[in-house]
Amino acid sequence: MRLSVYFLPTLKETPAEAQIVSHRLMLRAGMIHQEAAGIYSWLPLGLRVLRKVERLVREEQDAAGAQELLMPTIQPAELWRESGRYDAYGKEMLRIRDRHDREMLFGPTNEEMVTAIFRSYVKSYRDLPRNLYHIQWKFRDEVRPRFGVMRGREFLMKDAYSFDVDPEGARRSYEAMYLAYLKTFQRMGLTAVPVKAESGAIGGDMSQEFQILAETGESTVFYDAAFEEMTKDGAQPDVAALRKLYAAAEEKHDPANCPVPPDRLRTAKGIEVGHIFYFGTKYSKSMNLVVTGPKGEEIFPEMGSYGIGVSRLVGAVIEASHDEAGIIWPEPVAPFKVGLINLKSGDAKCDAVCDDLYARLSAAKVEVLYDDRDLRAGPKFADMDLIGLPWQVIAGPKGVAAGVVELKNRRTGERSEMSVESVMARLVEGN
Repeated sequence: MRLSVYFLPTLKETPAEAQIVSHRLMLRAGMIHQEAAGIYSWLPLGLRVLRKVERLVREEQDAAGAQELLMPTIQPAELWRESGRYDAYGKEMLRIRDRHDREMLFGPTNEEMVTAIFRSYVKSYRDLPRNLYHIQWKFRDEVRPRFGVMRGREFLMKDAYSFDVDPEGARRSYEAMYLAYLKTFQRMGLTAVPVKAESGAIGGDMSQEFQILAETGESTVFYDAAFEEMTKDGAQPDVAALRKLYAAAEEKHDPANCPVPPDRLRTAKGIEVGHIFYFGTKYSKSMNLVVTGPKGEEIFPEMGSYGIGVSRLVGAVIEASHDEAGIIWPEPVAPFKVGLINLKSGDAKCDAVCDDLYARLSAAKVEVLYDDRDLRAGPKFADMDLIGLPWQVIAGPKGVAAGVVELKNRRTGERSEMSVESVMARLVEGN
């Protein structure tokens, strides 16, 4: 994509309403535009990242055996009355009426709807286990939406729902999702700590939330150092071992009775990006989801639900990976892999080298954003650092005359002069 025609409305100044790093940088980098309190349009750069995050989440759900469907955003109120949650959920639920005066709602979650779908088709224990998921927009009418996409009213969520014959099977489904979550965050270059959590309005007796470690996180997390050792890049997480390790949010941490020795207890800031629940027959019983067992008996399937805030994850990645100049995207979720900077657009030799590099990188399926604008070098460098692409290729008259361009690693700041062929080899390798 050529930056001269790309819709990328970057800002030099930070909008006054932005209180946290990710909100400031997403606005400044032209990723989102606020439409109302807690409601955002995703502009082209932001949408590319959102789709990358969504793809990684989907791949790990598929690999764990979950099957994708798509449920609507609008739900009939009678489903929630069946479960008993319609009146109990509170003012966060946006209640509406259609033109026929039927009570509807903008879904904040989908336990009721997926249970109703499942009971329409599944009648035998032979059809279990199953895990169904979708990636869909949700709405929760937060009283004070803030922090940009980190705590908005409308947000994109992956929610999965498991159905099993017995508690043992349900726990296996729970642990499969536990592992899928760790692998998802690991692939994004994030360190996730699962801590015991309250089930809240979802219900259930086993629940954990996944906290992404970030210096600018909103909550304090205490955990065994073994978490970092067992979830580092490339390691296959051991769910059984991880489940035995100590981890607690600040309000649950008791220093006097902490089982972790002081030299191994870690304290960090965290951002919640995922939550998993096992709630047994809470919804299958209330909504009369019954299957026939192996002896002809009636069985209420054991259920769990598993959410990841896909749009929230975009903000969490920025909170975990940025510097004073802007965002530093991990390569798997970066909107483009390479920023190609022409320091003297209009110069025949610079244009020729950059146009050739752009064409060759694009042909090799390397995602490249080519800054071909007729601007001074300063604004070009500032914009590239702000939007945080993993690599920058810089071509100027002196280097071109000497047969080299400059390759910059955005994360480390390391710069190297090399030939165009060497740059191509470096950027295409592993793409």
